[in-house]
Amino acid sequence: MKEKNEIKVEPIETVEPIGKRVLIRKDEDKKQTKGGIQLPDNIEIPTITGRVVEISAEVESTPELPLRKYDKVLFNPKGAIPVDFEGDNRLFVVEVENVVAVFRKE
Repeated sequence: MKEKNEIKVEPIETVEPIGKRVLIRKDEDKKQTKGGIQLPDNIEIPTITGRVVEISAEVESTPELPLRKYDKVLFNPKGAIPVDFEGDNRLFVVEVENVVAVFRKE
């Protein structure tokens, strides 16, 4: 028998950033240096690049902000808020000010 005050929690399907923020999927941490040296499992070179997977309505409607969905970006991880949405926990909500570069091919 169900209690009257029970609340059914639905699984989260999407995350939409609000304000001047974007949702970034962080790239995998590197396990090998560019020179080919294999790093031990307990040492990782922190990666601060990723792909923009969602942008807020405010960012989308502001032409001065050159961020688009699927852009590869360099961001400051200190200002990134982790989203506990997936098991690998590579999603982060990042303020636009913490995105420092966009990688594009001409």
